[in-house]
Amino acid sequence: MTDRSRIVCHVDDDRVFKALADPTRRHLLDRLFEREGRTLTELESELEMTRFGVMKHLRVLEDVGLVVTRRSGRQKLHFLNPVPIRLIHDRWIDKYTESGAAALAELKRELETEGGRR
Repeated sequence: MTDRSRIVCHVDDDRVFKALADPTRRHLLDRLFEREGRTLTELESELEMTRFGVMKHLRVLEDVGLVVTRRSGRQKLHFLNPVPIRLIHDRWIDKYTESGAAALAELKRELETEGGRR
């Protein structure tokens, strides 16, 4: 069983939000979204920080389940795991977006109605 086959069953929202709050970690996730299976060397080549610094950021992302790894020979490949982001999206963003979208649609209707009467 590889690390990549590990399934995230529980997401600690606070830890995921904290991991996503850092611009370097978001940059790493963006790179993995573009192309998965990158090595540490590939990921660090795009950043102006030490190899050790990039490793620390990747460890934070791995600890919250946003990045999973798999060994291929001597290389450790990194893959994006979107499940924690999806769970946060479903729990926090969807419910507020839906209620906000309904309120904005109602406001739009009211403004259009008022504008048509004048």
